[in-house]
Amino acid sequence: MSRTTEVSTTIVVPPSLPTVTLFGPGDEFLRVIEGAFPAISMHARGNEIAIKGPAEDVTRIQRLVDELVIVVRTGQGLSAEVVERSISMIRGENSEGPADVLTMNILSNRGRTIRPKTLNQKRYVEAIDRHTIVFGIGPAGTGKTYLAMAKAVQALQAKQVNRIILTRPAVEAGERLGFLPGTLFEKIDPYLRPLYDALHDMVDPESIPRLMASGTIEVAPLAYMRGRTLNDAFIILDEAQNTSAEQMKMFLTRLGFGSKMVITGDTTQVDLPSGTMSGLRIVQDILDDVDDVMFCRLDAQDVVRNRLVSRIVEAYAAFDALTSPTKPSTKR
Repeated sequence: MSRTTEVSTTIVVPPSLPTVTLFGPGDEFLRVIEGAFPAISMHARGNEIAIKGPAEDVTRIQRLVDELVIVVRTGQGLSAEVVERSISMIRGENSEGPADVLTMNILSNRGRTIRPKTLNQKRYVEAIDRHTIVFGIGPAGTGKTYLAMAKAVQALQAKQVNRIILTRPAVEAGERLGFLPGTLFEKIDPYLRPLYDALHDMVDPESIPRLMASGTIEVAPLAYMRGRTLNDAFIILDEAQNTSAEQMKMFLTRLGFGSKMVITGDTTQVDLPSGTMSGLRIVQDILDDVDDVMFCRLDAQDVVRNRLVSRIVEAYAAFDALTSPTKPSTKR
């Protein structure tokens, strides 16, 4: 029976780097690392960290600290959540490290920079750059729509497209729209409100009415896409799990020249009437092997809201796996 080799080493933090920035208040971030590697002992003194434990874990921690130093040097602050996500990336033995992910800038507005926060988010953003049609599929809080909108605004600012079109199905509206007070746009506004909210984070709010009046930014329900050809546009379909197969086909065939499409949704949150198959579920089988179409899948590890949200997503997934009957695959 082989024994794990234990080693000791000392990591020296560059003197120019404030240790509280890297270690956290009261060495909070070091405690996070210790909690993730229980076989390791760590002691900080001045700008040095003494580490002892299994060789493999020590090597990972050395790489982790190197990566976090790079992140801090770019002017970004660390948090316990950032350190936890960085540990997950290091453990994944991927070619990309935390610094590759956390220093990738997409968009800056009013002193705030939008960046991917997980490896899957980075790959999703890169897929949007490389492909004409990208599907972002995953649970709530994984940044699917938010990152797609940041890429849309970036493309507009770089003059890669002339306009942004944001759309989503107004499921549950149907016949009820006629009974709601107000104009048609006032009736559908609640279904489009999440898109407006994200847009306000990325574009100066005072310029949004002007951009919408000129048609540079359009926010509309999915039904308004029928019969159109969308050229030189960045088009985002949100909540795509609530499209029917026919609606999904209609939307995808609106693609014109010089345009890019991003379709986002969560196949576990379908609100369609019973018996209606989600277009997002079906399209994965239909377009899986089509060139220039990319499917990016995010999971609970990519949730960047409160850490409890990730645990809730995982708990529901485990519950569904135990209680749901096995569904036959639609793969052909």
